Amino acid sequence: MGFLLGLLLLGHLAAVAYGHPILEAPESVTGIWKGNINIPCTYGPLKGYTQVLVKWLVQRGSDPVTIFLRDSSGDHIQQAKYRGRLRVNHEILGDVSFQLNTLEMDDRNHYTCEVTWRTPSGNQVVRDKIIDLRVQKVSVSKPTVTTGSGYGFTVPQGMRISLQCQARGSPPISYVWYKEQTNNQEPTKIATLSTLLFKPALVADSGYYFCTAKGRVGSEQRSNIVKFVVKDSSKLLETKTEPPTTMQSPMEVNSSWGWTTEVDDYLGKTSAGPENIYEVASVHAREANDSGETMRVNIFASGCSSEEPASWTLSNDDSDEPCLGREY
Repeated sequence: MGFLLGLLLLGHLAAVAYGHPILEAPESVTGIWKGNINIPCTYGPLKGYTQVLVKWLVQRGSDPVTIFLRDSSGDHIQQAKYRGRLRVNHEILGDVSFQLNTLEMDDRNHYTCEVTWRTPSGNQVVRDKIIDLRVQKVSVSKPTVTTGSGYGFTVPQGMRISLQCQARGSPPISYVWYKEQTNNQEPTKIATLSTLLFKPALVADSGYYFCTAKGRVGSEQRSNIVKFVVKDSSKLLETKTEPPTTMQSPMEVNSSWGWTTEVDDYLGKTSAGPENIYEVASVHAREANDSGETMRVNIFASGCSSEEPASWTLSNDDSDEPCLGREY
């Protein structure tokens, strides 16, 4: 789209400079065998000039042959070979780009974009551009595996999610999905589509997956293995609804003021009725030096303990409730 807008702007500037609409098109374009191609051809609309005729021609021997004609009666495809494959843009004034679908190797040729305008004086002006169309056979690329979910490859049970296998190359491209097995067994073939859909995802679907892609050209390509994890949502629910319990994770703390504490992850807060539950990922402590006495400090997952050490009190002055909201 940006390229087409650039051509339209150049055409408009040229029209202002020379007084007539000027066609803009690349010298050559390259398409993929069995794929689709868009051949740009644009001009900057000029006040007083009316487009009356659009032609696309292809070189046959020494003479060009019309394959598309647009006039006051509509669009006309003149050659049977192009019917159902050819389309010329008409949505944007000044854009008469040519789209050709399902490219064949014999579509390689020189194509001519020709536009006729009626001038303010009633005369006609004709401009044309010749574009060289090249067609290549492209081997299939190594496929990539993606998921459209914001969860990535770790999702809760019951969620509808899909894994997508994508590769580039000359179409059609065939895809196969596999799931790795345990005990060094051969992977299991589970699908022959580009998209592997779980509706819904179950814990049993967890595992290691990969896909392969095979095109018209080149050898079969294999993706990297991805780890797909489905978490048991029922267990998560049980954790949230259990009554508060006291969980202690002792850690060694040096009695001098030089002690430090390392928290590997975070304290995640969840809600279960009126109680506040804190999930402790992991807490480690190290001594600041090799000497001095050490003592234990208990971290509680929920509620308060009545067995707090007398000589140490860790608190958060910003919290109105004891124990809750503390940062260690």
